[in-house]
Amino acid sequence: MLVIKALHISLVVAWFAGLFYLPRIFVNLAMVPADSVAERDRLLLMAGKLYRFMTPLGVLAVGLGLWLWLGFGFTGGWLHAKTTLVVLLIAYHLYCGQLLRAFIAGTCQKNHVWFRWFNEMPVLVMFAVVFLVILKPF
Repeated sequence: MLVIKALHISLVVAWFAGLFYLPRIFVNLAMVPADSVAERDRLLLMAGKLYRFMTPLGVLAVGLGLWLWLGFGFTGGWLHAKTTLVVLLIAYHLYCGQLLRAFIAGTCQKNHVWFRWFNEMPVLVMFAVVFLVILKPF
């Protein structure tokens, strides 16, 4: 089980790297002038590759988390809270995919300030999850 736990933690770290960086690319995309096609295309290429790379990492992280859950049992309020936050992260990840498709289609109407706030959400969730896992407060 320790190998599964180590793999889970490593995959979570890698998935979070994508969750931190993809919205930052969205900030830059929202700031690209309309006439800067090459810059927009380059950022879209980066965002698409990152999303395709981070999705399997997230799937594997969640899958190994489920394996650990089945191995150790689903007990304690902290684990219920953590699971809720993981579900929110999955929704965040999928919403990033919708935003990417909107950028590709040229229909994204959100500005860079909105994306700057959006970019902070996984950081806050990460802090909450780490504190829940380490402290197990309830």
